[in-house]
Amino acid sequence: MRRIDFMTVIGIIAGIGLMGGALVLGGNLRIFWSVPSLMVTVGGSFAAVLINFSFQDVKNVFATVKQAFTTELMEPEELIELFGELARKARREGLLALEDDANRLDDPFFSKGIQMMVDAMEPEMIREILETDMAYMARRHENGQAIFKTWGNLAPAFGMIGTLMGLVQMLAKLDKPEALGPSMALALITTFYGAIMAYMIFIPLAGKLSLRSEQEMMLHQMMLEGIISIQSGVNPRILEERLRSFLPAKPRQRQASAGEITREEVTGRQI
Repeated sequence: MRRIDFMTVIGIIAGIGLMGGALVLGGNLRIFWSVPSLMVTVGGSFAAVLINFSFQDVKNVFATVKQAFTTELMEPEELIELFGELARKARREGLLALEDDANRLDDPFFSKGIQMMVDAMEPEMIREILETDMAYMARRHENGQAIFKTWGNLAPAFGMIGTLMGLVQMLAKLDKPEALGPSMALALITTFYGAIMAYMIFIPLAGKLSLRSEQEMMLHQMMLEGIISIQSGVNPRILEERLRSFLPAKPRQRQASAGEITREEVTGRQI
């Protein structure tokens, strides 16, 4: 299920709102609007990105930027419960019974791993194939992050280029003192645009995509360990404890406590 990442949305709205409010309180908002400055900072830095990366890389990154605003990743606790359920089912009915569970998650990595396990492939071969998939997925994610990091580094530089252009034009008007003030203000706007693009948009987006990649890689590593453990016949409780080792200390303790309460309730019903 796709969920909105409210932290990203709140951060962007808060940043734009605070800066817009400061500009309004500081004077005329319209003096910060300059089409030539946008052409230099936005257009120039984007042209440099196109030079630095392939067209396909740039095309793909605009398709993946939505990951900064939404997520389809399940919670690790839910994944642990799922693999505990699959492990118990495999012990009761055998590995072939898990074939219908390959599509329990809308994740090709999970489906592929379950299918290979059902097909009785060797654990070493399953691990090798899935780790290769993870390595190439990490590389694709790094490409997307690199584009935004590069764009974030280029934007202030093109802002400075625009400022230099404005200063040259200003110096050409030294015989008109009344034009120096507005010309200087216009020259500095390009630096302002470049800083906003870099530190408000592109570098934070690269950071959020990096965080998403780490979360997805952790979930896939948990899936890999769960699949290998089920095929090896590991006890479901041991499997769950093994997967809990991926969680931070507090969530791990919380889920372990919940699991103990559940087992006590089940034991009480059996008695």
